[in-house]
Formats: sequence, structure tokens, C-alpha cells
Amino acid sequence: MARSILIISTAETFSVRGLEMKLQGIGAETVYAAPRIKDIEAVYKGTDLIILYTDESVDDTAEALVYLKDHCIENDERVIVVGTRQEYESVIRFMTGSCVLGFFERPLDMNALLDTVESYLSEEAVHERRKSILIVDDDVSYMSMIFDWLKDKYRVSMANSGMQAITWLAKNHADLILLDYEMPVTPGPQVLEMIRSEAQTSDIPVMFLTGKNDKESIMKVLSLKPVDYLLKTIDRPGLHDKVDRFFIEKAARGV
Repeated sequence: MARSILIISTAETFSVRGLEMKLQGIGAETVYAAPRIKDIEAVYKGTDLIILYTDESVDDTAEALVYLKDHCIENDERVIVVGTRQEYESVIRFMTGSCVLGFFERPLDMNALLDTVESYLSEEAVHERRKSILIVDDDVSYMSMIFDWLKDKYRVSMANSGMQAITWLAKNHADLILLDYEMPVTPGPQVLEMIRSEAQTSDIPVMFLTGKNDKESIMKVLSLKPVDYLLKTIDRPGLHDKVDRFFIEKAARGV
């Protein structure tokens, strides 16, 4: 499937058109927009990467750069900046460094840029950039349903017991754990204690999954200080909203 690249520049100059042709030559689709919010909004949906081709007017595009930063955080997208060193320094005053995949100074080393683009857009790289979520629940049918709901956007793994989760975490990384509060043998609170006792896993954020929504049960869950808790009655849109919002807010904080 062809990847789509948005090129943003004040004008579709000869150099920009040449860049578009080179990108199309490696199988990418390109769309162009001027550095104005309404122009970017009109075309950015479905793009996989943004190339910002700057010039001396970069300081006049502050609003568009801030909008671009917010868009990149919310959609986990990256920007390649092409321009002078001074122009790049102007860009990063408005855009967090985590949004910038790379900077290429003019005169442009086209081969180096194309190598970076191809590497970033490869299927393996796209998969690896996805956030990793571990679901821990003894109810395999429920866990499988949650897996199906999240697999379109995240790398999802499953463990049907606390010990299986600890074993998995010893060899793998998770960006978020969805942990059943009530499990036989090793219940969720005990699993959380085990996760937090190991230096390798202590900082992994945990959301509890719970089937109880009475005040007493919820207070017990919250006392363990998870990043959030999810009622098992949550539907697919609600789950995606919770998880997506967590990663968006985390990225906005720069952590």
C-alpha cells in the first residue's frame, strides 16, 4: 500500500516539485499544502509523514507550526524539516523535538532524505512505532475481544494470569498495561505490586479493568494509583477514546 506524504511549503517551487517527483519515484504518494491552517486541514487526513520545506518567511507561519505540532502529537506523526539551520531553529521554537524525525540542511542531500523516508515508512518500522499494550485477564474471551478492538492501532499482547504477565514483561516492553482487578491465584493489586517492585517495569502505566462500579470497589481500585480504570462494560469507541487520550496527553507532556 502506497504511503502518503504531505509537503508543506510557501510555494510549490521547482525544488519542491523535484522533491515530489523523487518521492513518487520510491512509491510514495504526495500532497501539497501552503503553511496555513486551513490548507493543511484540507489535505492532511491519511498522510503518514510530513515534510516541511522552509524559507525565510518561516517566522510568519507560527500559527501553522503550532497547529502542526498539535496534529503530530494527536496522530503520532512525524515531520522532516528541510531548510537552513536558522530556519530549523525557528521551527523548533513552535514544535516539540519529539515531532521532528529529522533535519536536512540545504543544499539538500536527496539520497539521504529518501533513505530516511523509506526507512520510516517501511511496514516493519510502522509496526514497531505503534504503542505496545499488554492485556492481562483470566477471562480469555473478554481479553480476545479487547485485543480485536485495539489491534488496528496498537501492538497488542495478552497474558491470562499475573505470572504469565510478569514472565512476558521480563522479555518485552509495554507502553501500557490493561490489568484485570479480580483474577484468581494472583489478583490485579498483587500483580501491580510485582510490576512496581522491578526497576525494569516500575514506570509502566497501568489501567485497571474492573467489573464492579460501586463506590467502595472503585475507591479500592483508585487507592492503588493506576493511571485510570476501565469498567468492563465499556464499548469499543469508549475504550479507544480512553487509550488514545492517554497516549495523546502523555505525548503532550513530553513523557
